[in-house]
Amino acid sequence: MTGSATGNETQGAKGSAGEVFTAFLKLGLTSFGGPIAHLGYFRDELVQRRKWIDEKGYADLVALSQFLPGPASSQVGFALGLLRGGPLGALAAWAAFTLPSAILLVAFAFGAAAFGGPIGTGVIAGLKIVAVAIVAQAVWGMAKNLCPDRERATITLGAVLIVVLVAGSLGQVTAILAGSAAGLLFCRNHHEEISRHIDFPVSRTFGAVSLILFCALLFGLPVVAAATSSQGLAVFDAFYRAGSLVFGGGHVVLPLLESEVVRSGWVSHDRFLAGYGAAQAVPGPLFTFAAYLGAVLGPEPNGLTGACIALGAVFLPGFLILLGVIPFWDSFRKRESAQALMRGANAAVVGILGAALYDPVFTSAIVGPLQFALALSCFVLLMAWKAPPWLVVIVAAAGGILIGLA
Repeated sequence: MTGSATGNETQGAKGSAGEVFTAFLKLGLTSFGGPIAHLGYFRDELVQRRKWIDEKGYADLVALSQFLPGPASSQVGFALGLLRGGPLGALAAWAAFTLPSAILLVAFAFGAAAFGGPIGTGVIAGLKIVAVAIVAQAVWGMAKNLCPDRERATITLGAVLIVVLVAGSLGQVTAILAGSAAGLLFCRNHHEEISRHIDFPVSRTFGAVSLILFCALLFGLPVVAAATSSQGLAVFDAFYRAGSLVFGGGHVVLPLLESEVVRSGWVSHDRFLAGYGAAQAVPGPLFTFAAYLGAVLGPEPNGLTGACIALGAVFLPGFLILLGVIPFWDSFRKRESAQALMRGANAAVVGILGAALYDPVFTSAIVGPLQFALALSCFVLLMAWKAPPWLVVIVAAAGGILIGLA
């Protein structure tokens, strides 16, 4: 795929896998708060600061990730790494964003002390509070760029109502589909320059092969695992299936994982819940919870081998289907009708982020006036003082400790 270049010269420029790894390692060490907050961190670091992609192109990637099964924020990160550094950049983005939390959770599985006491509880509370500020910043910035008129503002409101009334991933997909349809009807007369061409180094042939491989593994692994009685293949199949059947990622994958590993007797209910609690205290994608489960499950393979099998299997389907769709995405979005559709979809994405800002981000973190004051302080640091997110994370963690000790 090729296309014209417009806008900031940095946008769309190619970089090295090392550059991608460094950028995402910073995010992997500091991105607390779950997939919605991760999208805010990505936007601040890679869209606003580094300008790897423009605002509308980033929103298109977010909308695409909402349509596909798998870990939404990790898919966006994988795509940004692919855009900047090619296939090695995509792998570097995934590794750097994923490994910090995976290593911490495997360490916890081997007996590392979990967060406890007033200080540990305060840190976790502070990290939840900073997510409020990060998501609020993302909603504010994206709303200004993607909802500049009454038609798209109304689509955003409609998306909020849909997500509130229809819970879970079904509500998100419904909101985007409804927003897309509304865009086709009401946003055709907005003559705007579309985001610069998103030049992914993925051919349509490779995309088709990726989709075939996705389906072959989904339907073939259970047969092969049963025929060979291989525990390693059974573990890979269980985590691959969990990663294949979840939309939006994050907490939605937990019941699927529980069904695969607890009901099968591989992991006790107590160990499952202990790992879930630890997963809330680490940065990065919640899908790395799979590494903990792979380390503690029985029978073998477990330990480091089990962690690697589970971690790779749970992420693989989301990346395969993303690679399968990407080659066709850019040519689709250049059509006039597709541009109108994407205006509506992008406005709906803002509505989804706005709804998530309230529930679960705000409702789970803001339990009193002190927490609200800390969240507002973090928001001012981000918006007015342009403080880097990692610094705001430290401020929030310290604030959470002080509130806990008060």
